[in-house]
Amino acid sequence: MTDSTTATTTAATAPAADALPDTAVAAVSATLTKPRLVPRNPAQLTRLPVNARFMRKEEYDRLVANIRRDGCLTSVPLIYSGGEYDEGAELILSGNHRCDAAVEAGLDEIDCMVIEEQLSPQQLVALQLSHNAIAGEDDPATLKHLYDQLDDVDWRAYSGLDDADLQLLAEVQPEGLSEANLDFATVQLIFLPAELEAARSAFNEARFGQDETWLAARADYEQSLDTLASTHAAHKVTNVATALHAILAIAERHLTDLQAGYTTPDGDPIHTGNVGLETIVGARTLPAPAAITINKAIARAQGLGEIPRGEGWRLLERLAGEYLSGANYLTPELG
Repeated sequence: MTDSTTATTTAATAPAADALPDTAVAAVSATLTKPRLVPRNPAQLTRLPVNARFMRKEEYDRLVANIRRDGCLTSVPLIYSGGEYDEGAELILSGNHRCDAAVEAGLDEIDCMVIEEQLSPQQLVALQLSHNAIAGEDDPATLKHLYDQLDDVDWRAYSGLDDADLQLLAEVQPEGLSEANLDFATVQLIFLPAELEAARSAFNEARFGQDETWLAARADYEQSLDTLASTHAAHKVTNVATALHAILAIAERHLTDLQAGYTTPDGDPIHTGNVGLETIVGARTLPAPAAITINKAIARAQGLGEIPRGEGWRLLERLAGEYLSGANYLTPELG
């Protein structure tokens, strides 16, 4: 089980140099003494004040469920004493989230590997980062082959693969995707002079189009997780994509609620920007016969010069105004 973290856990920094004994800073060995395997109460171990690893709530819940099912940890945390931390309260270098999950799963004793020799702050940081960063990668074809051997739904859930992994598996072509089996071919794209600039622009947009960062408040993130959790429970689904589909379906049924974004309580416009017709009629589509009738009316009004071409909405606005105020109703723009 790899060590990922929960939203409530922070990230890994070693104690500052002035927090360690002088001998710990001075004596730095090039080779570690072999750590000992020791039993520890996970609740009493010292957590890292800062931890670069984080974990989505769904991953953390899966980790807790797996540990509760196993009744133990199947990969041991790495802890550090170094003469600074009391026995039983050592600093967790790797496995903060496993220890938190073990506590939540009800375990009061787990096995840990303890480093007892004194290390420099840089050694501690390097150990923490290496345990998180040097994790390897999965070969998609092999991963699919192994995952397909799991017939039981519970064991598939136990595997911890998330929606992104499952989507990758769905797209895998087992033959030829593994690095050992890949066949390479050179492809040349030839453009006529008139098309060359457009092609270059398209490639540049494809290359740089995803280089964006969106910032959102943490409260919005928490609200999104809460909404997903409520949807999971209400519909009895565990797949995030399915839950999002249910949320979007609810939004589709309440499109007219978006009117609050451009209408004051007194019915006046908040801004003069364009809005979607679906927020007015409550649907993104309408029956074809109705569409044809509206198209004919717009074409006639444009042909008579009653509305500008390309602004068919003005006829709908005029008709709505006449319905509300009579035939003499004129909008501010046209009056």
